[in-house]
Amino acid sequence: MNIFSNLLSQTTKPTPAKKQRRGIEIKSPREIEIMRQSAKIVATVLKEISEMVKPGMTTADLDAYAEKRIREMDATPSFKGYHGFTGSICSSINHEVVHGIPSAKKVIRTGDVLKVDTGAYYQGFHGDSCITIAVGEVTPDAAKLIRVAEESLYKGIEQVKAGAYLLDLAGAIEDHVKANGFSVVEEFTGHGVGRNLHEEPSVFNFRTREMPNVKLRAGMTLAIEPILNAGSKHTRILSDRWTAVTVDNSLSAQFEHTVLVTETGFEILTDRTTV
Repeated sequence: MNIFSNLLSQTTKPTPAKKQRRGIEIKSPREIEIMRQSAKIVATVLKEISEMVKPGMTTADLDAYAEKRIREMDATPSFKGYHGFTGSICSSINHEVVHGIPSAKKVIRTGDVLKVDTGAYYQGFHGDSCITIAVGEVTPDAAKLIRVAEESLYKGIEQVKAGAYLLDLAGAIEDHVKANGFSVVEEFTGHGVGRNLHEEPSVFNFRTREMPNVKLRAGMTLAIEPILNAGSKHTRILSDRWTAVTVDNSLSAQFEHTVLVTETGFEILTDRTTV
């Protein structure tokens, strides 16, 4: 889930029984181990959803499944109730960019580009991740968009290590996206994650001077999440006050991982290949 300043007056929300802490937190070894577990829960749910999605299902079906599985693993859904959000997942289809609300009326169809974003709160810490799923056979242009979105995530992650800077990550993402003819959505960013679902710092996917160029330190945990549009980078919010869509109805794709900064590089905590 992204920081969405145009919707919220704050970018973080205190988790149960915890007050929001200011600044960038460095997690202890014990806290990192807990985050490995919360992230593993998220990775497991997303992997299972990616394997079960089929035409005819609704996004409400996926939401119910995600909540059930998160709770079965002794966690709670990070998104449900977050500033009034009603789902355990964000489910955004085709030109929907982010924060789509699950609905029994929203039927998944062959050819859809489906984004599923979810989080799990486990023993005081959140994990957060998003995938884009090609439902059945999609167009070549849609397949390329999905591929480049995932590649751009890893281009950014490859820059992560203690001593590197956030704009190193942002530049690597931006360059790969633009080289492939797509646009980077600038209205939503990644973020720190841990005790709160959204923490400092903001993790941009494009070069900017609007925020300090933060130097990475071992123990930081970041939700890195490039969002790509096939057309215009601009979005608008629907009347539900949550769902963001492309202004030109072009397709959108997104991938996200929770990543730990280490002294020598990174650890992808929401790695679906290990669950």
